[in-house]
Order: sequence, then C-alpha cells, then structure tokens
Amino acid sequence: MTSKNNGLSAALVSNLQDVLSKRKGGSDGSAEEEEPPPSTSVSVDVAAKEEIDDSRPIVLVTNGDGIDSIGLVSLVEALVKEGLYNVHVCAPQTDKSASSHSMTPGETIAASSAGIKGATAFEVSGTPVDCISLGLSGALFAWSKPILIISGINQGSSCGHQMFYSGGVAGAREALISGVPSLCLSLNWKKDESKESDFKDAVGVCLPLITATIRDIEKGVFPKDCSLRIEIPTSPSSNKGFKVTKQSMWRQTPSCQAVSANRHPGAGNFMSNQQSLGAQLAQLGRDASAAGAARRFTTQKKSIVEIESVGVAAKTDSRVKKYFRLEFVGKEQEEHTDEDLDIKALEDGFVSVTPLSLLPKMDSETQAAASEWISKALNADQ
Repeated sequence: MTSKNNGLSAALVSNLQDVLSKRKGGSDGSAEEEEPPPSTSVSVDVAAKEEIDDSRPIVLVTNGDGIDSIGLVSLVEALVKEGLYNVHVCAPQTDKSASSHSMTPGETIAASSAGIKGATAFEVSGTPVDCISLGLSGALFAWSKPILIISGINQGSSCGHQMFYSGGVAGAREALISGVPSLCLSLNWKKDESKESDFKDAVGVCLPLITATIRDIEKGVFPKDCSLRIEIPTSPSSNKGFKVTKQSMWRQTPSCQAVSANRHPGAGNFMSNQQSLGAQLAQLGRDASAAGAARRFTTQKKSIVEIESVGVAAKTDSRVKKYFRLEFVGKEQEEHTDEDLDIKALEDGFVSVTPLSLLPKMDSETQAAASEWISKALNADQ
C-alpha cells in the first residue's frame, strides 16, 4: 500500500484498513396523510406529521436509483437492524440516477408511503434533490433536521467527472447546502460481473464509517463544510482497505445513438403528438369564432348576402424529425498512475473516500481536516 495520500501521514492507509476488522454485527415509524393547502402551487399529496418519541439519532436515506433499488433496501435494512438509529427514507419513485442537481420548482410533487420494515419511508415523484428539499422542509416529517443524510447505495461509480451527472451525489450535495452532514455511497457495478449480494457486502464495508460519522457528529468533531463520497470496488468483500483520494478527471463518454421512432417513440414523440392535437383544437376554435362572427354580422345588417366562414387550411408539418438515445459508453480510458485519484484506488480494489466541498476547489485546510478525521474515525474502536 502506498504511503503517499494527498500529503497525509504514511500511517493513514493502514489506519483506514483497520476498520475492516472492527465491524459490528428497528424502529417502526408511522405516517398520517394530510391534504395539502389549496392555496399553494407546489404541494405534497401525502404529509407525515408523526410525533417522534424516539431519542435515537435520526438518519435520512435517499438515492439516485429509486426507492426499490436493492442498494437502498440493503442499506436501510442494515441500519434498522443495528437498532441505533431512527431511520427515515425519502427517495425517488423511479430511477433518477443521471438527474444531476435538477429539481422541479413550481410543480406538484407527490409523496406516497412505502413499506420498508422498521423505517418511515416515502417515495417521491421527483429527483434526489427534490427528496432532500422535501425531507428537510418540515412538510413531510415532523422533525426539522436529521443528524446525517446518506445517499445510496447507488449502482455504478461516481468517480471523477461522473459525480456531476450523478443524482445520488447531488442528493448528498443538497444536504451539504442545507447544512446537514452527508455521505454518498456508490458500488462500482459491472455488467455480467456484479451480483445483487454485492450490495449487502458493500453495506458491511460502509457501516463502520457510518457509525463513526454519527458518533463524531454528536461529539461535534466531524469536519464541517464537506461531505464524503465513498466508492466501493466491484468485489466489496475482497477490498484492500480504505484510501483517502481526490477527484480525478475520469468520466464515461456520453454518446447519442440514432434510434427508430417506431421502436423508441419516447416522451418527446408523445409530447409532439399532443402539441399537434392542441394545434388542431385551436384551429377548430378559431374556425368556430369566425363562423359566429359572420352570423352576427349578417343578423345586424339584415343583409340577404350569405356570408360563409372558411377555415384556414391546416398546415402540413414539413419539419424533419429524428430520434436519439443518450447513453454513457464505457470506453477504454487512459492509464491512471496517480495513486491519489479516486478512479485509480477503485480500480486497484480499494474503497475510495473523497471529501467533497461546495467550494469550486476544496481548500487545503478543509482537505487536511477531513482526511485527518477519516484516519482517526476509522482507526477508533467502533
């Protein structure tokens, strides 16, 4: 194992590795529906205003893959089983893994209760950022702020520039914007190689770090102004330990593939059809108005001349229309030689832990504080 890690001490990596040998091992929530205020333009269809008589620290879980994803379910089940936390879930109803930091202001968001044993859970018809904003708003849950927000476990790496596309990372970032400590957990899923049981192994890898985070938040020693992005290698159970890393320049290449309109009509085609129908209805309305005006004119003048309304002929849509599908192509990347980079650590089988900040570039003081905390936290008795 290398001793070079962002200028940290040589003992850091071995300290991080120690956590793997120090692993450990619900609280039922209830939700009650309320009608949203009729005067608001943005409303939530379901609101849980439960009274919490639980002194355990509250953990809020979201993700980018949707509430039914095996990664989120495995994580929540493990947190509930620990019995140390009051677990709440506010996650997207469907897959929003590449939604980045998008949100839906001015639109109605529906939140429906979801059955996750031992947790108070809601699925939301919005993005991960919507989920965090709603969860912290006080409109869905009775509490105002959880002790920690966890996004994950998300399927697929968010290393390098992939973090800018990631809805899961955006959920953790929104928590940081709102002043709540957060972790983003991602598994380096590979088609034809990974299996669902890998998520349970990934949970086992992350639980000690989650426990250490909550413990030190309560003590007031968790580093401020940053969250942690944790990348778990493809084979979590055989990982080589933890490594503090920095963000790389790596990314998968976006590729637009031409597709058949018959095979992949997509939402755009549906909306186009709706717009055509709307144009037709508007034209019928104009025709009716013209006919009515003509009749009124005839009656007023008592003219014997017959006035006929002639509708404007519908225009033929001569626009060229093509259909495409955007996909990320996993092309061969240039060799990564810097041991400090997230993608290099992940490829080498390490659990990459990257401190993230709202600053365009994390300052050295924040980086050092975060790295020092990770070293101490993972080396302490759990």
